[in-house]
Amino acid sequence: MIENNKLFEDLQRLAAGTVLCIGDVMMDRFVYGGVERISPEAPIPVFLVSREKHMLGGAGNVVANIKALGGGAVLLAVVGDDINGREVKTQLEMQGIGAALEIAADRFTTVKSRFVSGGQQMLRVDREKTQAITADVEDRILQSAEKAMQTVGAVILSDYGKGMLTDRVIEGVVRMAQRLGKPVIVDPKGRDFSRYRGATVVTPNRKELEVATGMTAGSDDEVRAAAMKLILDCGIAAVMATRSQDGMSVITADAAPLHIPANVREVFDVSGAGDTVVATFALALAAGVRLENAAQLANIAAGIVVGKTGTATARPDEMRQALEDSTGAAQKNRAGGKCVTIAAAGEQAERWRVRGAKVGFTNGCFDLLHPGHVATLQQAKAACDYLVVAINSDASVKRLKGPSRPVQDQAARAAILSALACVDLVVVFEEDTPIEAMKAIRPDVLVKGGQYKLEEVVGYDLIAAWGGKVVRADMADGFSTTNTIAKMAG
Repeated sequence: MIENNKLFEDLQRLAAGTVLCIGDVMMDRFVYGGVERISPEAPIPVFLVSREKHMLGGAGNVVANIKALGGGAVLLAVVGDDINGREVKTQLEMQGIGAALEIAADRFTTVKSRFVSGGQQMLRVDREKTQAITADVEDRILQSAEKAMQTVGAVILSDYGKGMLTDRVIEGVVRMAQRLGKPVIVDPKGRDFSRYRGATVVTPNRKELEVATGMTAGSDDEVRAAAMKLILDCGIAAVMATRSQDGMSVITADAAPLHIPANVREVFDVSGAGDTVVATFALALAAGVRLENAAQLANIAAGIVVGKTGTATARPDEMRQALEDSTGAAQKNRAGGKCVTIAAAGEQAERWRVRGAKVGFTNGCFDLLHPGHVATLQQAKAACDYLVVAINSDASVKRLKGPSRPVQDQAARAAILSALACVDLVVVFEEDTPIEAMKAIRPDVLVKGGQYKLEEVVGYDLIAAWGGKVVRADMADGFSTTNTIAKMAG
């Protein structure tokens, strides 16, 4: 259990940090589908694609994590003159991430395609070139780095071994950062960590630490010994070693080692977890958080993302919840853990879908819950494996129903719905319609009362577009919130 309550304050400080990330950017493609037959052309399975998901990978995932935590991020990277390079640019712009992307005519943008069936990766296909960037591209990267470094609090070198972080680029960036007093955090690659001489912190995982030192790194003492070898031999100030189920360790030359237990509730996908660690750690340092607390926050963020599907990020609300769970802090209105943000519901729905489950969605004000509501919710649950209920916020209800409504505020309505066994998640939306919530959650089944025609159902066109269906529930006669309120008024 985490006992350092200052972490709550440090979490709030993350939004004040800005980080410059220099490294190998790539696109991560997740292709979902299933195998139902063998090809007649050869004894190989036929993978039938149902959907695809594209997201930033490598250094792109690092800056996406920084942005998700509320911090500022600037990315310097090299892409090819191709469609994937243009998609990298588009995704960065959509997320509000500043970037200087150098286009190299002699290479193409790295793409990693993962084919997933039944929640398991069946195959990964990589498209990449790993030769070192040319001297003219190095010049432009160093010029951009010097300019960007003036306005950030920390620098990340995200090395995936794709040829961008040459010895010259690393040396030049570290020298600039030292001159300006900026910490340099390195996510390393390869055997020779002396390339990163002068860096503030390197963040190897257990295997990388063993490869770089030729030493075993199993126990706490072994990790400390291997880390000290790097510190002494490579001129690095500190090592933060990630150790999978054993958590992480922070080793410096002049202080006792800090060994942090893993903070994981469920491991589903470790893709990109290292990016989350370095992003959170660097952002915390950029915001003025002490090294030990920065490592604690990074450990918590890692525990969150390994419970998600694909290349994922951690958000401040999830971090705060994990901290509250770890410290035993008082929690208000958690509604049994079912009431979540729309973003969190979207991520949970994705996990359910990857496991082959069907996600249902229904919405309404649910001001005074009555038997008609319960009957509709039970029918909705029968049409899916997991049911998400979206409720109008108090402001939205007032706009739709008038100034005297709602009778119960959104917290009370969410708590009551969360108590029902047929409801798996509850979200609150601010708009007059649940369209934005539906776009985030992408339900397989939309359930509405039978009084609506299909074309009258809000979101029908969305559901049809991604292959879902609308189920109309039978309405229980004689029940409505309006009638109940009228009876109460006499």
